[in-house]
Amino acid sequence: MTEPQAAVAVVGMAVLLPGARDLGAYWRNLRDGADAITEVPADRWDADYYRPGAATGPAVAGQVYCRRGGFVTGPPEVEVTRYGIMPASVAGTEPDQLIALDVAAAALADAGGTERLPDRHRIGVVLGRGGYLTPGLARLDQRVRTAHQLTRTLSELLPDLPAGQLDRIRAAFTERLGPDSPDAAIGLVPNLAASRIANRLDLRGPAYTVDAACASSLVAVDQAVTALTTGRCDLMLAGGVHHCHDITLWSVFSQLRALSPTERIRPFHRDADGILIGEGTGVVVLKRLADAERAGDRVYAVIRGTGVAGDGRTAGLVTPDPGGQTRAVRQAWRAAGLDPAAPDSIGLLEAHGTATPAGDTAELTTLAEVFGPAAAGAGDAGRPVLGSVKSMIGHTMPAAGVAGLVKAALALHHRTLLPTLHCDDPHPALAATRFRTLERARPWETDGPHRVRRAAVNAFGFGGINAHVVLEEAGDGRRGAGRG
Repeated sequence: MTEPQAAVAVVGMAVLLPGARDLGAYWRNLRDGADAITEVPADRWDADYYRPGAATGPAVAGQVYCRRGGFVTGPPEVEVTRYGIMPASVAGTEPDQLIALDVAAAALADAGGTERLPDRHRIGVVLGRGGYLTPGLARLDQRVRTAHQLTRTLSELLPDLPAGQLDRIRAAFTERLGPDSPDAAIGLVPNLAASRIANRLDLRGPAYTVDAACASSLVAVDQAVTALTTGRCDLMLAGGVHHCHDITLWSVFSQLRALSPTERIRPFHRDADGILIGEGTGVVVLKRLADAERAGDRVYAVIRGTGVAGDGRTAGLVTPDPGGQTRAVRQAWRAAGLDPAAPDSIGLLEAHGTATPAGDTAELTTLAEVFGPAAAGAGDAGRPVLGSVKSMIGHTMPAAGVAGLVKAALALHHRTLLPTLHCDDPHPALAATRFRTLERARPWETDGPHRVRRAAVNAFGFGGINAHVVLEEAGDGRRGAGRG
C-alpha cells in the first residue's frame, strides 16, 4: 500500500460570488440558505435574445430560452492602483484578470498577509479558467472582424454608398465598444489571469492557468497540492475564475439543451431539468500542514487527498460517466489512506450537482458505488449530507470546484452541516446511497471526541475530466490559531 499523501492546510480563502462579495457574506448565505439566482441584468445581454418557447423547438443560435442565473451584481470594485496598474489600461483588460488579482490578494490577507509569506521564489499560482469568449475578446472581435463584415456587407448591398460614409458607419460602430488602447491588448491573453497575480504580488514560483472545463479549479487545487507535497513550493494559491455571461456562451448551452427550461436549478431533485449559469472567483491559500502548524497559522481545513481521472471512450464527449468519476474519487481516498466505504468516513459531500438529469443520475451512481449504501436501519440523522452550492449561485463553470471547496472548508471550520435548496422531492437514486440532503443548516455533531469531521468535493468537467478532494477538520489547536 502506498504512503498517504502529505497533509495540506487551507490557511486562507477569498471569494467573489453571486450574492457574496467576500468570504463572510458567502458563509452567511450558505448558513442561511440564501438563493442568489436572479434574472439576467440588462448589462449582460440584450433581452431580445430571450425566447421562452425555444426550449421545445429547433435549436437556434440567436435564441435563448432561459434568462435566470447567478450574477455578481454591479461593476467589479477593484482599486487597480494599489497593485501598480494604471487606470488607463483597465478598459481593454479582461475583467476576470483584475478580479482574480483582487481575490488572490484578499486570500493572502486572510492567510495573515504578506509578512507571513515564505520565500517568494517558492510561492506559486494555479488558476482554473475556461477558454470561453470573454468580454474583452468579444469587444476585440467586434472591433476587428464584425466592423469589417458590417461595412463590407453594406458596400455590397449599397454600392453607391460613398467610402466616407462607410468609414463613418465603422467609426460609429466601434465607438460604442469603448476606448481602444494598443497597450491594453496584452490584457486579453488568457493565461495572464494567473500571471498577473504573480507579477503584481511578486510571487516567483510557477504561475499558470488550467482549463479542464467545470473541473478546472479542483484540477488547479490538485496541481497546487502536488507542488507542495513534492517540495517544489512552500505556499500555493489555487482556485478558479469565471466572469463570462456573454450571449454566445448562453447560446451554446441553450443549443445543447443544458439550461433549465423551467428556469430553476434543483440539484438531485426528481424533476431536475438543467443548469442555470453562474459566475464568480474563488482562491484558496495552501501550505503543507506541518509548515502551517510551525507558523501558528489558522487552518480552515486539511486536504488529505486529491484525485483526477478521465472517462476514456464513452458514448459522447458530454455524456457523464460513472466509471471516470469513480476512478477520481477512489484515487483521492487512496491518497488520503482512507476507506470511503467505512461507516464514519464522511459527513458531508459537496457534489458536482448540476441538476441535469444525466449528470445527477451518473453522480448518484458513483456515490453508491464508492461509498456504499446506507447501513441497515440507519435513520436520517446518521446519514452523511449531500450538497450542491449550485442550488444557490448557479453553475460557475471553471470556478465551480473552488466554490464547493470553500463551502466544505467553511462547514468544517464552523462545524455546521449546510443546506441545499429546491430538493424537497429527491431523485429516486438518492435512496440507494448513504447520503441525504438538508433543508436548513444544523450543527455538525459527532458521536465522540475522537470522531473526525470529514468532507469531500466533486467537480466533473465536459469531455470526461473528473476531480475529487478529501478534506477533514483541523485539530482544535489549529482551527483558532493565527488570524480569526
